[in-house]
Amino acid sequence: MAKHSHGSMDISEQEKTFNGFVRWTVRTVVVIIVALILLALING
Repeated sequence: MAKHSHGSMDISEQEKTFNGFVRWTVRTVVVIIVALILLALING
């Protein structure tokens, strides 16, 4: 079995994927909030 050295793995791709997921999630939440505000104002 290979000896594992903590912190030696290249995780740049995982970091890019996670950052993309977080960015997408934040944008989606903002769009949903804006849509709810517009619905509240229109149906006011």
